Amino acid sequence: MASPRAERNHKGSDGPIRLDDTDKAIVRHLQADGRMSYTKLGPLVGLSAPATRQRVLHLIESGVMEVVAVTDPTTLGFEIQALMGIQTAGGPHAAAQFMAELQEVDYLAITTGRFNVICEVVCEDNDHLLDLMNRLGAHDSIDSIEVFTFVSLVKQTYDWGTR
Repeated sequence: MASPRAERNHKGSDGPIRLDDTDKAIVRHLQADGRMSYTKLGPLVGLSAPATRQRVLHLIESGVMEVVAVTDPTTLGFEIQALMGIQTAGGPHAAAQFMAELQEVDYLAITTGRFNVICEVVCEDNDHLLDLMNRLGAHDSIDSIEVFTFVSLVKQTYDWGTR
């Protein structure tokens, strides 16, 4: 299932959503602790718990943010993480649509530059990665695949803020 952000970007939007200082404070606090209660969050942003809940729900429904559990794939038995650069036959949409349905793909974007599509994948082991590469390579919309296997993940963050 695509995230609200991905759905909004796919469908298009009327431009960026304008956040006031309270919305920005809510986002900052929830980026630090996504499990924070409305009772605790409210006073930090100058609102009652019910008003805070209403603001948070609006931020979620409008696609500004998601509150999710982020896991470490290596602790769940996925030994291989990799980026893939895909060159497509024709336009990128058929390949991207096919790849979006694959369980191994956790991030997917149509891009400019050398690759038409990039994605991040998680696999149990090298055999699983090879199987995925073979399935991708057999698809009519995909011309070539370049794989960049993670040796060490140095930084991964989700707290880029609201500016």
